[in-house]
Amino acid sequence: MSERPAGWLSDKELEEVLPAETAAFRSPIPTQIVSTGEFNPPPQTEQQRQVEGLIKEYGDKYAKYHGVDRRTFLASASGFAAAFLAMNQVFGPVFQVSEAEAADRDMADERAKKLSKQFIFDDQTHFVREDFDKEGILGLGKYALEHWNPDMAKTPMTLARYKFENYLKEIYMDSDTKVALLSSAPFDDESWYLLFNDQLRDARSLVNGISGSRRMLSHAVFTPGSPGWMEEVDKSISEYKPDSWKGYTIGDPLSPSTKGTAWRLDDEKLVYPFYEKARKSGLNKIICIHKGLLPRDYEKSWPGVWKYATVEDVPKAAKDNPDFLFIMYHGALRPFLEDPSYELDLFEKTGEIRWVTHLARIPKEHGVKNVYGELGSTFAVAAVANPRFAAAVVGALVNGMGVDHVVWGTDSVWYGSPQWQIEAMRRIEIPDDMMKKHGWKIKLGDADGEVKRKIFGLTSARLYNYKITADVMEKLGTDKLAQMKDAYERDGGQRSNAAYGYIGKAKV
Repeated sequence: MSERPAGWLSDKELEEVLPAETAAFRSPIPTQIVSTGEFNPPPQTEQQRQVEGLIKEYGDKYAKYHGVDRRTFLASASGFAAAFLAMNQVFGPVFQVSEAEAADRDMADERAKKLSKQFIFDDQTHFVREDFDKEGILGLGKYALEHWNPDMAKTPMTLARYKFENYLKEIYMDSDTKVALLSSAPFDDESWYLLFNDQLRDARSLVNGISGSRRMLSHAVFTPGSPGWMEEVDKSISEYKPDSWKGYTIGDPLSPSTKGTAWRLDDEKLVYPFYEKARKSGLNKIICIHKGLLPRDYEKSWPGVWKYATVEDVPKAAKDNPDFLFIMYHGALRPFLEDPSYELDLFEKTGEIRWVTHLARIPKEHGVKNVYGELGSTFAVAAVANPRFAAAVVGALVNGMGVDHVVWGTDSVWYGSPQWQIEAMRRIEIPDDMMKKHGWKIKLGDADGEVKRKIFGLTSARLYNYKITADVMEKLGTDKLAQMKDAYERDGGQRSNAAYGYIGKAKV
């Protein structure tokens, strides 16, 4: 592990974790936080243990009723319902679910079949190039397996989980995702790049060629201040034709950059020339920026860098460039793959969620309409740690920025199939007491209601000029990928519920 970047688990830290693929309970919804390897995961909380226990009880009860084993039941639509029942029992009624769905397979299957046609545009997905050999990144999955997606344990934890073939399965076969935006990330050590810009383009071309329809969009990563970065922008414009741009203002996402590559969106000298190039390119003027996701001791462990992960540079950049759309990934949530329950306590007392609230206030406080929030990783972590907090995060963004300024993303395939996240969003609702206390007017509504349809895909379709006509929807349901999914399901293929990462050992 000597080649891993700073921030991956040390040998001592590895003594405090277990491989999620073998140690975690295989639940439809993860029952504890799974570490990506970028931090030491906390042990399962008492509430998460209660949820897991209840899921097992429901699983045994209804598996026997349906005449199947527990694992088969938990992989079904009724199994999903049982998991949400368990979460409601422990955390309070945040998810819209009935016990009838767990008991009646036909009822659950009919609901799942109906919703499977929903237009879902995942704004943030990942896989790694075929020659990527950094096994340290397996920590992403090991974290997810234990805390989020235990059924990832069904297959060995190898880099094959993060490569193209498994990506196709997890995203397009095992979930209701219709369109995926493929992303990457920059690192101080370029050998850690997940995909280079030309590979993002090639993957998009391959998937769309296989499917016969527009199933994949792709980013081009831009890295202000790094050697030759403007030449790469020129090459991206002329050769790669990205659907949007992806940037990391903190530089290297895994640890404080050793090369001084952190930057600000409102740096007129460094970054504004990029806006001008992008403006003249004729490509979509969409800038997607990684924000938030720092460890709890960020002021100490990321000195001089952590402020680049906040949204304080967004208002001026957005105001100076009103023709660009700025999408803040992760909703700028500060906690990174840890139990954010203390953030819920802070929110209940003050109405603040670091740094989500800051993002949500930008449109109203600064008079801009071109700033958006994305939910990748943030919704997943919050939903597993405390569903009430997940409702608070989504509620703050929707009510602060407007329902047409929040977009869906899952950060998969790091955490396995995104289907459990899709189901959680379909069912979640903001509690009435929270709505009243914070003066919010917009509830999330039904699984296929206006608000959730906008979050899941309609807003992204508008931003990316993806026309959702009857012909397009029919094509998405009959193209080659759809045919492959139908054959996969007819042959008995089941969602693996797999997640990939490390879990914290239980406290003795």
